Amino acid sequence: MKYLCSLFAVVFCLVSSPRYINSARILAVVPLDSKSHFIMFEAVMKSLADAGHQVDVYSYFPQKRPYPNYTDITIGDINETPAEVGLTYDLIHGQWSMKDIMIELGGNLPCQSLGHPQLQKLIKSPPTDPPYDLVITESFYGSCWYAFGRHLKVPLVTLSTRSLLTFCNAPIGNPENTAFVSEIDDGSILHMNFWQRFKNTLVTLWRNHEFNYDTAEVQSDIVKKYFGPHMPGVRELEQDVALILVNVHHILNGIRPSTPAVVDIGGIHVKDDDTVLPTDLGKWLDDSTDGFIYFTFGSMIKIESFPKTTLAELYAGLAEIAPIRVLMKIIAPEELPPNLPDNVLIMKWIPQIKVLKHKNIRAFVTHGGALSIQETLTFAVPVIGIPIFADQPANIRNCVERKIAVMLDYKSFTAEKFVEAVNATVYNPQYKQNMVALSKKFLDRPLSLQDTAVYWIEYILKHGEDSLRSPALKLTWWQVALLDVYGCILTAFLIVLYLAKLILLTVLRHIVYAEKKFPTPKKTN
Repeated sequence: MKYLCSLFAVVFCLVSSPRYINSARILAVVPLDSKSHFIMFEAVMKSLADAGHQVDVYSYFPQKRPYPNYTDITIGDINETPAEVGLTYDLIHGQWSMKDIMIELGGNLPCQSLGHPQLQKLIKSPPTDPPYDLVITESFYGSCWYAFGRHLKVPLVTLSTRSLLTFCNAPIGNPENTAFVSEIDDGSILHMNFWQRFKNTLVTLWRNHEFNYDTAEVQSDIVKKYFGPHMPGVRELEQDVALILVNVHHILNGIRPSTPAVVDIGGIHVKDDDTVLPTDLGKWLDDSTDGFIYFTFGSMIKIESFPKTTLAELYAGLAEIAPIRVLMKIIAPEELPPNLPDNVLIMKWIPQIKVLKHKNIRAFVTHGGALSIQETLTFAVPVIGIPIFADQPANIRNCVERKIAVMLDYKSFTAEKFVEAVNATVYNPQYKQNMVALSKKFLDRPLSLQDTAVYWIEYILKHGEDSLRSPALKLTWWQVALLDVYGCILTAFLIVLYLAKLILLTVLRHIVYAEKKFPTPKKTN
């Protein structure tokens, strides 16, 4: 009887638990074929699954092993996408501008995936038992995916895998202050002078215009094609966003004003899992008693595609820093030139967290992707940054300002500059000391990032999509900027000046008139 009562008590607690009652069915649509973008989604989705919610994830990256409360639906073959093949030097420096590459590969082109059979099935026959309670998708260059929230009549939450793009602020009423929120590669997160603020303002305005001009009509047409002609344009759909979770932290990305609808969860993906180092790699790292450097340009950029002259300079620099060893991640090792220095080990796949945690690591050579910077900050490893495009220059510049990194330009890369950078980060204790201090600040959070993400998503589920919405959305841009108020104040000031002028002129006129009518008598001797 005692055991029966105990069992009844456990069941009662489970049934009456708020988490159990509020368990939701969540749709996650991950539109991009980029592994680095998916990693953040995966961390958030697994956090929701661990919290008892059922998540259905439409993506290019199905789980290798089943995960409780997590259902995969594949929307394409990753082996057939540009992301898997890798971005080559020629593509990066081809006829397209980087803006065109980001808008096309990150926005307009992925929107065409709405025609995939699995997504069409979802659009035409969404589940009803139970129906979806919330939609999560990406805040990037493609707003077409926001249509799922409107289509399913549920709240819409987005994830930004990098610092929030400037054109994502207005739809949620997030304040945008170009005086100290830098959008330029040569800006600053600590202090911008007049010319930096001037340039930053112009660049921000132009980027907002470019994005709206280059995506609105194209993506609106795609939405109407796949969801139906009744669906509004993407500019209206953007205002459905109830919450944005952003992959940033003020230590790396600077202080900026935000509404409660923008929540920073930078570093949520950093988790030491049960991945085991390959035996030969573990031995190589342990034997690197003089220290080693980890060198990678992430999952997309092909180092091996760079010009032979650049690779020759790299080889010379790698050889010169011996006995320090170098571990390099290369997408296609067979495409590298011959005569790789003896102190270099190349691999196609490397468990990055395990490597960054290793006692013998001395520095991290990186292109400056947000995830890599957060990982190196977590484990306090100094950085040698060689940014290529997108947010990478800004990420590395921010690290340089914090004095935890040395920055190199890949266009003018030389062996001499590389060796100088290695000597600075490895042998100057300032970089390590600064990194350790910043790491402590980065890791000091009131809640775990997993709990933070779950809390705010559940907040929207409990209290509705308008619960964090800014009143700024009901105002025009000139009302938000208080131009009407300042105009009223200026008008009132001018009226007061005008009235004062009239009064003064009237008084002077009376004085002159009085002097003419009643002249002052002349004194006689």
